[in-house]
Amino acid sequence: MRSYRAHYAGSKRNAGLALDPERVNVLNDGGAGGRLRELLFKATGLGFPIERKFRQLDFRLLHAHFGPDGVLAAPIARRLRIPLIVTFHGYDATVKDEHARKSYYTHRQYIRKREQLQRSAAVFIAVSDFIRGKLIEKGYPEEKIVRHYIGVDTELFKPDPALPREKIVLFVGRLVEVKGAAHLIRAMREVQRQVPDAELVLIGDGPLRTELESMAAGMLRKYRFLGTQPPDVVRHWMNRAQVFSVPSVPTPTGAEEAFGISFLEAASMRLPVASFRTGGIPEAVSDGETGLLAAPHDWLALGAGIARLLSDEALWRQMSARSRERACESFDLKEQTQKLERIYHSVLAGDTSQATGYRLMPSRIDA
Repeated sequence: MRSYRAHYAGSKRNAGLALDPERVNVLNDGGAGGRLRELLFKATGLGFPIERKFRQLDFRLLHAHFGPDGVLAAPIARRLRIPLIVTFHGYDATVKDEHARKSYYTHRQYIRKREQLQRSAAVFIAVSDFIRGKLIEKGYPEEKIVRHYIGVDTELFKPDPALPREKIVLFVGRLVEVKGAAHLIRAMREVQRQVPDAELVLIGDGPLRTELESMAAGMLRKYRFLGTQPPDVVRHWMNRAQVFSVPSVPTPTGAEEAFGISFLEAASMRLPVASFRTGGIPEAVSDGETGLLAAPHDWLALGAGIARLLSDEALWRQMSARSRERACESFDLKEQTQKLERIYHSVLAGDTSQATGYRLMPSRIDA
C-alpha cells in the first residue's frame, strides 16, 4: 500500500506468514496466560492489552476479515473511535444460520450479534457479487456493501514458456465436500476413456483424502495426491498442467465457493479452467473465454469440457492467452490494492457512498 501502513492483530500467530514482527500483535503467545487472555476477549470483548499500543500509534481505521472477526473487532473500533471495515470471504456469508448456531463459539456469537455489526461498521466488503447478494439476503444494508475483488500477483504468477505443458488436469484446494473433488474424479474417468494419457494431479489435504484416494484407485489409471504443497510447487504444477479444475458445489450447510483466488492464479499462469457454474466462480472464470463451466453436479459435462481443452489445441491456446490477459486487466494485485486504498480514503472522509462506489476488491493486506 502507498498511503497506509498495516499492522496485524489476532488471537495467535501462525507460522509461514512473512510479516514484520514489530507490526504483529497477538493475544495468545503461548501458555496458560495467553489462552486465558484469548478466551476472556472472545467471551467479553475486553482484556485486549494491545489496545494501549493502538492508542499510541494513532490508528485511523480497523479492517477485520470474516464476519465473526468483525464482531470481535467492533468493541475495539468503538473504544478507539475509529471506523470499522469488515471483509466477508465466504462461509461467513453463505452458511445457513441453523448450521452456524451449531458451529464454533465465535461463529455462534456472530449470529447473535450480527444486527449490531450491521449497524456499527462503516463498510462491508464482499469478495464477489455472489457474496454481496448473500449479505443483502442476511439483512446487511445494501448501501454499505462494496464488491471488491481479491487481486493476484501477476508478476509472481507468471508462466515460464520454456516449460512444456502436459496433459495434466490440476486440482488445488482443501479435500472437503464444497471443493467437489469427487465429481472431478468421476469426470476424469470419462476423460481418460477419450484421452488415455490424461493425468489428474490433486494438491491439498483434508478430511476426505482417504475416501477420495480409494475412489480414484477404483476409477482412474493415472492420478497423484500430493498433499499440501508450498506456493512455489503449486506455481510449478500450474505451469505444467493443461487444465485447472476445482468443481466446487453447494453443500447442505450453505457453504459455497465465494470467488476462488486459485482460479485467478491459474489464469495468471495461462491455465484455462473447467469447473461448475456455482457461487462466485462465473465472476472469476469467463465461460467460453477463459474456461468452460458446466451446471453444478453435472460431472459428465465437466468431463466433456476437460476433454475438449485437452484435445482442441486451437481452443486451448485461445483460452490460455485470454486467461492471462484478463487476470492482468481486471485482477492485478497492485491495481486492486490501490482501489482498496481509495475505499479507505472515502471511509476516513466520512463519505461511505464514495467507498461503495468502488465495486472491486482488496488485496490480502489487513489494516
